[in-house]
Amino acid sequence: MASGAQIELWPAEKVATQVAVQEAPNGIRYAAWGETRVGDADLERLVGAVPAALCEALSQRAYYFVPLTIADTGENLVAPGYSVELGDRAVCHRNAAFGATQAVFISTRLVEDRFGLAFEFFINVAHNFVEAAGVPESFSTLAWSQAEAEVRGETSQDAWETRRRAQDSRPGAKSSNIAIDERARSSFYESSFSDALAIYMLSLAVDFEYHDLREREYPLLAAPALAERLRHVSGLFPANPGFEFQILYRRKG
Repeated sequence: MASGAQIELWPAEKVATQVAVQEAPNGIRYAAWGETRVGDADLERLVGAVPAALCEALSQRAYYFVPLTIADTGENLVAPGYSVELGDRAVCHRNAAFGATQAVFISTRLVEDRFGLAFEFFINVAHNFVEAAGVPESFSTLAWSQAEAEVRGETSQDAWETRRRAQDSRPGAKSSNIAIDERARSSFYESSFSDALAIYMLSLAVDFEYHDLREREYPLLAAPALAERLRHVSGLFPANPGFEFQILYRRKG
């Protein structure tokens, strides 16, 4: 295995000029560069899972799958291969702008499985969509109704914290007199929708179980509530041909 000193780091802009960007049938623009260890068929499946209805809002985006994006420098640098040393210096993704193109460089070698890479890609797609198009009002209404009903848990640390802040009461106020922090509520809508959209796309590309989504820092949103959000997102952004959205329940015994 090459050491970090033996692997030449490339400026992200140079990578962008050297690699041909493809456009998937759904409209997503993407490219792979370096020793990503992701097969062409797997990458096509991953990119193809993004519903076409999302892609107009992403027309100025290009997604570059690279081995590692380096974090500890003021420049946007990319490694064409992997080493332990460079892995310690890398982050999951970095953003860069080249003229009118907003590029997202995604590290493929920092995750151990297809699930991790898929979620990293889809959460970036989801955040990029929200940045460009905002949150559908119908989803905000659904998510807030669940919060008001005190449904257990959330879909990420950001969603958990912003939901809590949005619902904090005034000091000394009665529980029935809630002071809504509108900035926090808006952030909650963005976080919870980005999460739900990413999980929905993940379900189209990868088979996984509800418990795979758990993290230690916060309680995961209750399964029925998560399913309700995912069904709503599916109705807004139907799956592309060749992809299927399903929620399967297992009974004990």
